[in-house]
Amino acid sequence: MTSIEREINELLTISDLQLSGKDNLFYFKFVSNLKPIISLFRHIYGKESDRELKLLFEMMLKTWKTRPDVLKKRDGVKETQANWYTNQNIAGMSLYVDRFAKDLKTLKSKLPYLSDLGVNFIHLMPVMESPENESDGGYAVSDFRAVDARFGTLNDLANLQSALLKNDMYLMMDVVINHTSHLHDWALQAKKGNKTYQDYFYTFDDRTIPDQYEVSMPEIFPHSSPGNFIWSPEMNKWVMTVFNYYQWDLNYTNPSVFLAMMDTIFFYANLGVDILRLDAPAFIWKKLNTTCQNLEEAHKILQLFRACVDVATPGMALLGEAIVAPHEIMKYFGNDEVQECSLAYNATQMALQWDALATSETSVMLHSQGDIYHKPLGCTWINYTRCHDDIGLGFTDNAIQKAGFNPYEHRKFLKDYYAGYYNGSEAAGMLFAINPKTQDARISGSLASLCGLEKALNNNDKHLISKAISRIILMQANSIFLGGIPMLFYGDEAGYINDYSFENDPGKSYDNRWAHRPLIDWNKNKQVTDLETVEGKIFSATKKLLSIRRNTSCFADTNNLLWIECNNKHLIAFRRYDDSQEITCIFNYSPHKIYMSVNHYHFEGNKYLDLWSQQMINVSEAGGLLVLDAYQFRLLKKN
Repeated sequence: MTSIEREINELLTISDLQLSGKDNLFYFKFVSNLKPIISLFRHIYGKESDRELKLLFEMMLKTWKTRPDVLKKRDGVKETQANWYTNQNIAGMSLYVDRFAKDLKTLKSKLPYLSDLGVNFIHLMPVMESPENESDGGYAVSDFRAVDARFGTLNDLANLQSALLKNDMYLMMDVVINHTSHLHDWALQAKKGNKTYQDYFYTFDDRTIPDQYEVSMPEIFPHSSPGNFIWSPEMNKWVMTVFNYYQWDLNYTNPSVFLAMMDTIFFYANLGVDILRLDAPAFIWKKLNTTCQNLEEAHKILQLFRACVDVATPGMALLGEAIVAPHEIMKYFGNDEVQECSLAYNATQMALQWDALATSETSVMLHSQGDIYHKPLGCTWINYTRCHDDIGLGFTDNAIQKAGFNPYEHRKFLKDYYAGYYNGSEAAGMLFAINPKTQDARISGSLASLCGLEKALNNNDKHLISKAISRIILMQANSIFLGGIPMLFYGDEAGYINDYSFENDPGKSYDNRWAHRPLIDWNKNKQVTDLETVEGKIFSATKKLLSIRRNTSCFADTNNLLWIECNNKHLIAFRRYDDSQEITCIFNYSPHKIYMSVNHYHFEGNKYLDLWSQQMINVSEAGGLLVLDAYQFRLLKKN
């Protein structure tokens, strides 16, 4: 045993923990993770940082000792439910507290609405303190430990968490690990000349090093926040600001920054967060002559976060918000040798579904599955059609080429289609973050507006309204049954179209993503109970999708997904299976009726129950053909 190991083990001997009793889980995790954590920390920071290493273990011990008993009990339950987040019972909704329900107190009263829909997992978009007109939707945090007064108080958050716990529901929150607001206390201290806190950020006396970084660093918001550095007159220094000018990047080469953020993560864990969303993990390590994204050291930091969480707060899982190239996304799960994030966003699949909807062809989707198909057992995806963010066309050029298209022209078509520039497009979206140098851009717009509902309603066209609803449900069904936690975005369950009021708000007008972040009108949402309304049709269909998933065991994610190559470019199909059953899921992305031979799908037997329509299908009586109407899908279970 090394000297540092002895010092750390002594922490246990002088503690008042009941190591063979109620604290046995912590003791087991502490001992089994001791050497890996030491090794990781030293790999990143070197032996000269052993003082900070010991502080890290002291922090873990303190976190466990102060962890509420109700959470320790839930930790134990989750330990018996291996990979609890992979089962088919969990379905989520991501929402802005103020735009969905005014504040945290009111949100608690909306839990029955969510439960009725089938949602038992809530992702609160950022609720911690951030400057009102420089918030980036809450991702420019000025205090990691104070709820913004617009949403309520920490006590309100605790009451909401207790209500979720009583209703067997789960909570997800964000921690922004890449940057803080320039009004965070650390940044304010740095502006005052405090060298300790200046070292929390990337600060430079002149442009020499920043200019070297700029050569290889891409711009995230080239229109609203060009470049990656801004001049701070208070410090008389340049500071790195990869996202917006008011978001200062944290310097993880400083072990004190790691400790401060680890302590922040533990703070959220002991609030009762079940899944912690790590925002922008791809950016947390910077190195000259690189893009400063997806670097090896960033993965080491995440592995260290994971190991420490597994010791002190084992009931909390980590989600890596890495919206990056497909082959890079997979790395955020870790591998068979080292664990990283338990969950990641399936951003590639989301973009591929939008590709299929615009083109009516699924070949790019099928050719992309090799990039995202294999992940470690015990990890899972967050699957979604829309979220608070824009849609980036992040699938590979190679997949586009294999499908027979020119990558540049194909992406241009998709942007034109969803922005409504393409003749005949039913979408009502907008282009976001247009790069004037490359013409690269991403897409804003709500699920309903991008699927054609906005234009259909404006034209009062019943046929187009019905068509748009079919497209909405097709997109949701593909996400929900693919494998992983389905994450709805608030408003989509009731068919909300774009909200253009952001254009008149100085704090939002520069960011058209606010178009798909609606302010919920609860009089409108009351109509979800009326099946004759648009709201009722979409809500009831979404509710039914979640119910089918919840009541079908093979929709749990155990890497039990088999893609089926169709002999029809308009169809996509996959099979979900377990020891007791298998379901073949088939989706028609075409505006036309499709006749397909079941022989192409390796079906066994002739009789199937479609779980969606509850229709019994005898394929032998139909001449071996299965019929799918425009934008129809089938969930076929052998009878």
